[in-house]
Amino acid sequence: MNSRVSYVSPPAPGPHDGKRLSPWRVLAGLAVVAVVVAGGVVGYRFFSGTAEARAEVPAPWFAGYVDVTATPAYDFETPRHDETRDVALAFVVAAAPDDCVPSWGAAYSLDAAADDLDLDRRIARLRQRGGDVVVSFGGAANTELASACADVDALRQAYADVVDRYAVGRIDLDIENDDLADRVAGLRRALAVADLQRERAASGDPLAVWLTLPVSERGLTDDGRAAVAQMLDAGVDLAGVNAMTMDYGTDLGGRSLALVAQNALTAVHDQLLDAYAHADTPIADATAWAKVGATPMIGQNDVEQEVFGLEDARQLNAFALAQHLGRVSMWSLNRDRTCGENYADVRLVSDACSGVDQGDTTFAATLGAGFTASVAAAPAASTPLPPAPTDDPARSPYPVWVSGSTYLAGTKVVWHGTVYRAKWWTRGAQPDDPTVAASDSPWTIVGPVLAGETPQPQPTLPAGLLPTWNGTDVYTAGRCVELDGTAFQARWWTQGDSPAAASIDPGTSPWMPLTADRVIGGQAGC
Repeated sequence: MNSRVSYVSPPAPGPHDGKRLSPWRVLAGLAVVAVVVAGGVVGYRFFSGTAEARAEVPAPWFAGYVDVTATPAYDFETPRHDETRDVALAFVVAAAPDDCVPSWGAAYSLDAAADDLDLDRRIARLRQRGGDVVVSFGGAANTELASACADVDALRQAYADVVDRYAVGRIDLDIENDDLADRVAGLRRALAVADLQRERAASGDPLAVWLTLPVSERGLTDDGRAAVAQMLDAGVDLAGVNAMTMDYGTDLGGRSLALVAQNALTAVHDQLLDAYAHADTPIADATAWAKVGATPMIGQNDVEQEVFGLEDARQLNAFALAQHLGRVSMWSLNRDRTCGENYADVRLVSDACSGVDQGDTTFAATLGAGFTASVAAAPAASTPLPPAPTDDPARSPYPVWVSGSTYLAGTKVVWHGTVYRAKWWTRGAQPDDPTVAASDSPWTIVGPVLAGETPQPQPTLPAGLLPTWNGTDVYTAGRCVELDGTAFQARWWTQGDSPAAASIDPGTSPWMPLTADRVIGGQAGC
C-alpha cells in the first residue's frame, strides 16, 4: 500500500527473470508471457468455469487492513464495532529478496509472529468473537514471494504454508512497484495460485483470491492489466480486483477524492469486462461490479495535497453499495483515529492516526456501513468458545494465574483456558472476574490457549545479578536492586524505603518493579 502510481508503458522484465520454471510450465506459460497486445489480452485458459457459473454474485464484505508489525500494535482481536469484525492482515512477504520463506514484513517468521506478537492466538480470539481474517501478501515495501521464490512449486508451497497455518478462505495479493512490473514473477505467481486454488477446491476448502492493484483515475495501469490477464490465463478464478484508490500523484483539479475514486472504479469495472471477454469467459455487468473492490487511504495520503475525509468516505460507501462492489477496505485500521495534540504537523503521514479531525466517528464505521457479509469461508471457520477447562501447567504456554502472586505490567498468565496480559501491577485480581468492567480490570484478554501448546521458558532473575536491597544504603535514580527474586529500579533518591511497598502503593513508592527479561536484556539500563 501507499505507493504513487502513474499510467505508463510496461517496463522491461524484472531482475528475477533468471529464476527457474519447470519445463512443462515453461511450455504452458508461453501463451501467458505475451499477454498484453495493444492493451488487450490474448490467452489460453487452462481451466475455467462457465460464464453461467460466474454470473452468481457473492455477498459484498468490508475488512480494513491491519499493519501487523506496526507499533503501537492494533488490537484487532477485540473489535470495537461490527465494521471491524473482519480484518485484512498485512503483509506477508519474503524473508529476504532471495529467500522463499514467508514472513510478516520481513521482520517476523510465522513462528516468531506467534511468539512475539501472539498472532495465532489473537486470530483465534477474533474468531471466538465472530470475526475472521484475510491474509494479504505483498505491499509496497519488501519483496513479494513470487519475486523471491525460485520456481512455481516452491512458491505454491510458501503460499500454502500461510493459508494452512491461519486456516483462511480468502487471500489478498497486493502487488506493487517492481513486483508488479516483473512479468516473469507474475507468471510464477499466477501458476502457483492456480495450483493452490485447485488443491484447495479438491479438498473441499475453496480459496478466494483477490488482486490488490494500484490505479490511476483511468483504472488499472498497463502492468495491472497484465497481472489480471496472467491470472485469468493461468486458470485462477479471481474473486476480484481491489483498486488502491489513493496516492494518484497528479493534479486532481480540485475534485474530491471520492469522485476520483468513483471514476477509477468505473474504469476498473470496464477493464474487467474486457479482460474476461478476451479470456473467452465473458461475465455480466453485475458480476464485473461484484469483482471490483475499493481501498482508500484514510485521512492524509502520502501525496500531501490528497486528503480523504469522512465526507469522501460517506460518498464512496454510497457508491459502493449502489454499484454492489464486492468489497471495500481501507488503509488502515491502525490509523483510524484523530492525531493527538502533540502531533504538530498532520501533513506528515502517521502509521497511528489519520491526520484529520474525526470527532467520535471512525472511517471503518463510515466505509463499512451496510456491508454485512463475513470474510469467513464458512460458518465453521469461526472458532467456538470452549468450555472453561481445568488449567494444566504442562499444557499452558504461560504460568497459571495464582491469587497470591504479584504480576507486573506485561506479564502473561493462563486462566480458564485463556491467556491474559497484565495492563499494570496487580495482585489478587482474578483475570475473568465478571463483576469488573474491562476498563477497570488489570487484565486484558490475548486469546485462547491453542491446541498442542507447551510451557514457554520464563526468564527469571539470576542469583547475584543485582545487589540485594539494604535499608541503610542510599540509592539514586536509576539504581537497581533485588528483593525476594524481583528486580526494582529507583525512580528518585531514596534511603530506607523498602521496594516491597511498591506493591501496596506503586504511585508514591520510589521503587519501580522490573520484569526479569528487561533486566537480563539490558532494557532497564541498570
